[in-house]
Amino acid sequence: MPTIGPMELIVVLALALIILGPKRLPDAGRSLGRGMREFKDSLRGEQDAARHDSRETNA
Repeated sequence: MPTIGPMELIVVLALALIILGPKRLPDAGRSLGRGMREFKDSLRGEQDAARHDSRETNA
């Protein structure tokens, strides 16, 4: 699996700037970060719920 180098990141950021424009780019980044955080929290919540359920059945 190839790795993403600095040149690829620059190309992606340049395309995002061209497509979204300088005014909407910070909002898009903020929304992406919020979505990733919610996804991570939901995965963590499911793991915690599974641990909690297994503790109740073992007790």
